[in-house]
Amino acid sequence: MYFKKILIAIALIGLVVCAYFAYFVYNAMFAPNTNFTNNEAYVFISRNDTYDDVREQLKPLLEDIETFDALANRKQYVDNVKAGKYRIKKGMNNNDIINSIRSNNIPIKVSFNNQNSIEDLAGRIAFQIDADSSSLVKAMKDSMFFKQSGFTYKTALGMYIPNSYEVFWNTDAEGFRDRMLKEYNRFWTDTRMAKATALGLNRDEVMTLASIVYEESKQPIEQPRIAGVYINRLKNKWPLDADPTLKFAAYQLPQYKNTIIKRVLNVHKEIVSPYNTYKNLGLPPGLIAMPDISAINAVLDYEKHDYFFFVADAKKPGFHKFAKTISQHNQNAREYQQYLSQQGIRR
Repeated sequence: MYFKKILIAIALIGLVVCAYFAYFVYNAMFAPNTNFTNNEAYVFISRNDTYDDVREQLKPLLEDIETFDALANRKQYVDNVKAGKYRIKKGMNNNDIINSIRSNNIPIKVSFNNQNSIEDLAGRIAFQIDADSSSLVKAMKDSMFFKQSGFTYKTALGMYIPNSYEVFWNTDAEGFRDRMLKEYNRFWTDTRMAKATALGLNRDEVMTLASIVYEESKQPIEQPRIAGVYINRLKNKWPLDADPTLKFAAYQLPQYKNTIIKRVLNVHKEIVSPYNTYKNLGLPPGLIAMPDISAINAVLDYEKHDYFFFVADAKKPGFHKFAKTISQHNQNAREYQQYLSQQGIRR
């Protein structure tokens, strides 16, 4: 009888242990373990992050971090952390969370508009993906990449077409750069290439001219007409006389650093630079800014007309007056110069 009681006691203890173990397993694996009110939360895991780094992000999002630790160890996630952006939904259990942050890397939308330099672009991208700006600049300016892709330091900015792109948050600097090259090549369809060839321009030259058009006007409706003026000048071997190129040339000089040129003066036209299109025929050696897609298309589908001149319209800010003759242009220019003087804009 005494031995039977011992067996019963052992069995009861075993049941208790099994029940506790089952309870622990249930809590560790299947019980909801989120601690946020939104429908979902996100975890960003960098390439060099360890489990401890992931754990620090998860702590405020989970009700019980210890049960998560136990299951993470059991499922060997602790030694197999994966970089990326991951979603945790409200009410998820530990098992679901581990499965999500192990294999469900979420793509993000990276977008950029008209950055003025590789450095500016790198800074913009660094806010959106894991790669930092210094590594992005290094990748974007890599001489071996230039040799393989056909770009140069002066034309490199043209490889980045302003738009939104779907990438993974943990994309590294080289991966982002290489992806943009693919997007650039995809942008240059056979149709666009044929239009460039008909103009007698290659892709880099189209992008350079588009950068000037964009700096002249942000109005898509006017950009084809401006492009037409420059095409007319190129065909007739006239200097482009593009004020934005003078500003670009000036900003490369120490005396113009951290300044804004609001009024182009004769002194600017004397700057010795390959970007001075008052002194040099043809296109400058590279882009002066990142052109919008509208400006690129404006060059490829430029408006055919007889205009050779244009100047900002004082009565219609953001737009321009166009002229076929120098006399008409000089009249338009005088009106605009008078407007600048009235506004107190001297330089």
